[in-house]
Amino acid sequence: MAEIYKLNPETPQSRTVSQIVSALRTGAVMLYPSDTVYAIGCDLNSKSAVQKVREIKKISNDKPLTFLCPSLSNIAMYAQVNDVAYRLMKSLIPGAYTFILPTTKLVPKLVMNPKRKTTGIRVPNSSICSALLEALGNPIISTSAHVIESESDEFAPLDKLYPSQIELFDHFSKLVDVIIDNGLEPEYQVSTILDLTEIEPKLIRQGLGKLPDYLSR
Repeated sequence: MAEIYKLNPETPQSRTVSQIVSALRTGAVMLYPSDTVYAIGCDLNSKSAVQKVREIKKISNDKPLTFLCPSLSNIAMYAQVNDVAYRLMKSLIPGAYTFILPTTKLVPKLVMNPKRKTTGIRVPNSSICSALLEALGNPIISTSAHVIESESDEFAPLDKLYPSQIELFDHFSKLVDVIIDNGLEPEYQVSTILDLTEIEPKLIRQGLGKLPDYLSR
């Protein structure tokens, strides 16, 4: 059964954050709240944990995984960022955006798209995520807590799969090692996805994050 840790959503308790980070460093997988939906995640550099995330989500190794970074400067360590992408990201983060970018050598192969060598990166507007990232010192995998158990689940919205926090936690209690409880009911709006692999940004999915007019058209 997963260990449940309670964190204040605005001012996460440093002692509890340290306990969670200690678990992540030993390969734990967690269910945690982001600034969008609850996510399944782990230390980017823990190969066994990343593989477990893939198994939980039933994601094949040829599908990239998104991860969280604490800042734009940190993104530049893990992705190749052109000038257009840099200016756009600077105007949007932190927030509910996922940026598809070409990877650098620091991104494990198990995380990236093996053919395109791209990955999704986020800088969330979340005190809990920021505290975990700062304490861990590594990016954190972030994939929505949407597990497909049957064909009917594939396109079902999260609020239909897990209508309450209790049902969400109950479902994942035997799948993950750590559950973070922020005392709030889950959010169900996903992030906005932008492909920044080319000079011209491309909107892949409109989510919670609002875009400049020239991109949202």
